[in-house]
Amino acid sequence: MPHSPLIRSVGLTSSTSGDGVEAAVIDTDGRDEISPLGGVSLPYDSQLRWRILEATQNDLPTTEILRLEKKLTQHHINAFGLLKESYPEKVAKAELIGFQGHTLRHMPSEGLTLQLGNAWQLAEGTRLPVVSDFRRHDMAIGGQGGPLVAMFHWALMAQEPRPALMLNLGSVASVTWLSKENEIIAGDTGPGVGLLNEWVQEMAELPHDLDGRVAIEGKVDNTVVREALKSPFFSRSLPKSADRYEFDHVDVAGLSVPDGAATLCAVTVEAFVRAAKKLPELPDLLWVTGPGSQHPVIVNLLSKHFGKVENVSARGLDPQTMAAESYAWLAVRHTKGLPITTPETTGCRSADCAGFMTLPQQ
Repeated sequence: MPHSPLIRSVGLTSSTSGDGVEAAVIDTDGRDEISPLGGVSLPYDSQLRWRILEATQNDLPTTEILRLEKKLTQHHINAFGLLKESYPEKVAKAELIGFQGHTLRHMPSEGLTLQLGNAWQLAEGTRLPVVSDFRRHDMAIGGQGGPLVAMFHWALMAQEPRPALMLNLGSVASVTWLSKENEIIAGDTGPGVGLLNEWVQEMAELPHDLDGRVAIEGKVDNTVVREALKSPFFSRSLPKSADRYEFDHVDVAGLSVPDGAATLCAVTVEAFVRAAKKLPELPDLLWVTGPGSQHPVIVNLLSKHFGKVENVSARGLDPQTMAAESYAWLAVRHTKGLPITTPETTGCRSADCAGFMTLPQQ
């Protein structure tokens, strides 16, 4: 069978750590031919960042949300400009954009989700077609709206020995598993680095702990970990999806700042391990990606359960830009009518295409 022609696509997404926008450009056929060509991050200024966090954590007036969305979308346009400035010849040949703005609310149990970001404003600001709003169609056909990265991980692991396993450590942690027969099982497993970052922001006035400098000084409180994992979410089978704030019951308030950070890392790992043990067969090798994939405490805890824990950077992939690359890939799949989610990844009724395309005015 002849190979499908490659399409150059840009992905734009608000980072899961809530501190900026990630932009990346790839060539892909929308299947398992994927060539990353470059990526950048554009941090928010402090005012925009705290406005986004406030909107995520509180119910703000509609007018404030609309103003925030306009400013956030402009930041995505600026990130596209930075990507074009950094890789001018590559981005000049881009044909479309895959766009996932900031997740303001995601409540799978109610079939509700909302991403901040104006696709029309983005299309006009970049002069490219924009494919966006991937989650809501999935939820309309019975899915939980995520994890959307699962199918992208399936494509990246197409040539991996099976079974294959990948853990994505964003604000929420998600897993993708592939069998020898190319079956896929995916889902969110618990908190990623969202709770951890919020803890150090509040208690240590640091933007995040992705480098582990706080958690590495702490000691895990196993009693707190056991209490945290009593929540019904952790006993549910995959596929399942969660909002970051589904885990606000995890209480480390009585611990020191380092012990609290280390304990939150342990909750992340133990929740993932609990979900992984329910999979039909586990490999010796675990691939990790996402903003939290190089956290020393998390990686060390994972290594106690797997023979080898390998960062996707060992395969020439960038764990920081893979989320943006996944939306670039999903945009191409949309143009070809290929499935974005499946019953095994989100619980939707059938594998189906999703998203819609917004065209700039000619």
